[in-house]
Amino acid sequence: MHGIWGIYFRELLIFKSKFFKNLLASVISPLLFLFAFGFGIGKDTQIDGTNYIAFLLPGLLTMTSLNQAYGISSEINISRFYFKIFDEYLIAPIGRWQILLGESLYGVTKGFISAAIIIILAYILDVKFSISFLFVVILLLHLLIFSMLGFSAALIVRNHGDQFAINSFIITPMVFLSGTFYPIDMMPAIIKYVVHIFPLTYTTKLIRDAFLYNRLTSITYLLVSIFILFSLFLFGIFIVRRIE
Repeated sequence: MHGIWGIYFRELLIFKSKFFKNLLASVISPLLFLFAFGFGIGKDTQIDGTNYIAFLLPGLLTMTSLNQAYGISSEINISRFYFKIFDEYLIAPIGRWQILLGESLYGVTKGFISAAIIIILAYILDVKFSISFLFVVILLLHLLIFSMLGFSAALIVRNHGDQFAINSFIITPMVFLSGTFYPIDMMPAIIKYVVHIFPLTYTTKLIRDAFLYNRLTSITYLLVSIFILFSLFLFGIFIVRRIE
């Protein structure tokens, strides 16, 4: 376990120096989407009996926390390509799974901070929500999935251009098509099936139900999310061993 905490605390020390810059970035993006979608076009809209702003906020929470958790991929790339920090991890006497979990915990921490910002916004806007044990567990599951996805993506790419391509062709479509801004049922039939390849589709549904209603409405979605997490964990270890 010392390897996990060593990597985690190293990342926290670096994050400390740029905390306010990251905090500002975490605030501006959801505010822009909130004004554009929430107040701009959906102020009086109702979705399944829920005010659109209340519907939108959990989507902003999943989107913002995803960006922060997955965003560790860029930081890993910088430390890997320019400072050779990752090479030091590989020669250290620690397990490969410890490298994966140490970096993933850092992504989870960043994601929780951004999620807290959305929760504060929900409180300011007087949206009824629930911070229950169920919500915290599902949010943790969500953040682990995208932290491990970011970790694997960082080790697969060979340069920053490849990283940009992944963001453009996978992450951006996933953010806009996974039920974050509007229900999947409103999409064309073919898109309804396509979006279910995205893990965000499952975690957004789970988080929205837990956040707004304090309930778990789909055991299937939960099991699929757990399966995705387990698969990403095994894949992350495989990638570390491959580049070693």
